[in-house]
Amino acid sequence: MKPSALPEDPQQAVQQVKVRSRPWAASLILVGGVILLVLGMAVAIAIGAKDIALPDVWDAVFHFNPDLTEHQIIRELRMPRVIGAAIVGAAFAVAGAIMQGMTRNPLADTGLLGLNAGAGFALALCFAFFPGMSFLGLMLYSFLGAGAGVGIVYGIGSRSKGGLTPIRLVLAGAAVSALFTALSEGVALYFKIGQDLAFWYAGGVAGTQWVQIQIILPAVVIALLAAFALARSITLLSLGDDIATGLGQRTGTVRVFGVIIVLVLAGTAVSIVGSVGFVGLIIPHLTRKLVGVDYRWIIPCSAVLGSLLIVFADLAARTINPPQETPIGALVALIGVPFFLYLAVKERRSL
Repeated sequence: MKPSALPEDPQQAVQQVKVRSRPWAASLILVGGVILLVLGMAVAIAIGAKDIALPDVWDAVFHFNPDLTEHQIIRELRMPRVIGAAIVGAAFAVAGAIMQGMTRNPLADTGLLGLNAGAGFALALCFAFFPGMSFLGLMLYSFLGAGAGVGIVYGIGSRSKGGLTPIRLVLAGAAVSALFTALSEGVALYFKIGQDLAFWYAGGVAGTQWVQIQIILPAVVIALLAAFALARSITLLSLGDDIATGLGQRTGTVRVFGVIIVLVLAGTAVSIVGSVGFVGLIIPHLTRKLVGVDYRWIIPCSAVLGSLLIVFADLAARTINPPQETPIGALVALIGVPFFLYLAVKERRSL
């Protein structure tokens, strides 16, 4: 959303937000999206190296029989994988929506602004120096790496003459991401952990286990609830700092809480799925086109659409070239790269 898109008077700006919002479209997306997500998850559980009938999926979920091989496959392999994909999709999409709203930057995304690369470097250090670390420890280091990445990006971008413009922010993010990626690959070569790191870079939820779901689910749910609670404040920030301050918002406090939420969501998602970018770029843009500019609708709709994207991307990853799996990151990038180039050209024309 461009800075000139709304009037400077705070009350008029809020009225414009109401006019541009489409609650009926948001309600349709939430209801229809949840139904489609449930059906998509059922299909994703049923399809794989061994196809399983949907009635057997129903029985395995609600009438589990440990003596049946199909039930074991569903419960121990496919259900945590599909649930993990839904959680990761929601986390990436909401993190991207918050970043775009707080920075008023249409190019903001966890993969473009150094979060994913920073988390990857932290995980490379863990693989090298603490090979037996628990998943909880990996997740915490992933948070720290993501925080270091975004902190360096914002530090470099804000020191540029003319302020932190969208293009400068993306350029700083590309530079920091390249640095962290090079450092990660150097660590991988020296400590001979290239295979572990290559699996992470490819991106995927194939190895997701119930223990990981039990750890990440509370963190993601709490972060999503906090994002919903912060939605109105993010809407006001997206109108501009002057308007938000005029309406009584403490912009600094809102940004601090927003960054914490983004770090939790992005750090958790990266620790599960690896280096998957563009989800937080594509989904918030699509959602704004559909529901308007009110983040009280954008955030929940982004969560649903993000889950749909990753669940179906994972399903495609398993079915395009069986029995081998195509990396999810590559599939999402096929959509994300052209979309990013389109936004970059559009943003350049608006400068």
